[in-house]
Amino acid sequence: MPALDWQGVLTGQPLQWIVSGYLTTLWVTLAGVVLATLLALLFLLLRLSGGRFGNAVVNGWVSLFRNTPLLVQLLFWYFAAWNWLPRAVRDVVNADHTWSILPGDVWWFTPEFLCSAWGLGVFTSAFLIEEVASGLRSVPAGQREAALAQGFSAWRLFRHILLPQGLANAWQPVVGQYLNLMKLSSLASGIGFAELTYQVRQVESYNAHALEAFTVGTALYLLTGVVMGTVLVRVGPGAGSKV
Repeated sequence: MPALDWQGVLTGQPLQWIVSGYLTTLWVTLAGVVLATLLALLFLLLRLSGGRFGNAVVNGWVSLFRNTPLLVQLLFWYFAAWNWLPRAVRDVVNADHTWSILPGDVWWFTPEFLCSAWGLGVFTSAFLIEEVASGLRSVPAGQREAALAQGFSAWRLFRHILLPQGLANAWQPVVGQYLNLMKLSSLASGIGFAELTYQVRQVESYNAHALEAFTVGTALYLLTGVVMGTVLVRVGPGAGSKV
């Protein structure tokens, strides 16, 4: 078995590819988490205040995006939905914009980044809705009735009573969904296996073994997952009472 060539991976162009992919993953993760959270909150509010129609819309959303494989969704957004946009919109997105460069030289205003973040956000929102809904169902009915008796609107009831307690009850599963989004973002940033295979061949072309490159990348993702999970658990609802 050939010796591992760490020097070839940790210097020069291969290291730049690894770091670039890692930073892209972090930014796609952040965008996906924000979008998934906003979508989940919007649909949870619709479920609480929309009656039968609202419930039907939310259940349809959850069923569609939770049960469709992620790669199928990503390919749909990137190759089908993207082409349905007006040509003027696509031209604007495809143009170079200096204001779209994030730290780490990651371009966010591109079809790849936008489709990845949107696909991950939509996919994860379907799971977040169910996780938080389970937490909301554990809130005592008496608290809901008391708030309604005091004249709380559906939004105030959701914002001040249900959501804080529901998140506290469901925070561990929610953190798990955020971490899963981070893991999936490495796939989304490539938009398919062909791009990932191409990047591996580029690394190999610089006399560095793909095994070492994957080892470095895996270590970065594992470390990020540990740090991200620890921070989210400590800053989550009810964290102070657990210490």
